[in-house]
Amino acid sequence: MSTATAVAPLTTADAETLLVAARTAAEAAGVPVSVTVLDAGGHLLAFRRDDRAVLISGETSTRKAYTALQLNAPTADLVDLVKPDGPFHSLPTALDRPLLFIAGGIPVHRDGRLVGALGVGGGAPEQDHAFATTALRQLG
Repeated sequence: MSTATAVAPLTTADAETLLVAARTAAEAAGVPVSVTVLDAGGHLLAFRRDDRAVLISGETSTRKAYTALQLNAPTADLVDLVKPDGPFHSLPTALDRPLLFIAGGIPVHRDGRLVGALGVGGGAPEQDHAFATTALRQLG
């Protein structure tokens, strides 16, 4: 009989660390962004939209985080899968809650288990992905 080891959930302190680190990376690049942190159940732990960030970035950061969480993969890795000839081409419209296949969403793991996700929106997709991955390194 194997005993499962409990993995600590993503905390509000963890979420704040991710949010601040992503915003710091974006500010250093001069890019106003929105940052969303979700827990493993897809519930909002933290959100912040910079004053100068485009309004839609709040929605895109949240959808990117949700997509990364649901598929347990960085959204940057999924873009080609939903193109018209891709194996998941119908996935963006198949669910009640829309997924967003644009770089900037990444899953958050602890001890090899999915504990949440981070989404960044407001910059170019490659920038958003870089801000998110930089933030994830700060979590330790």
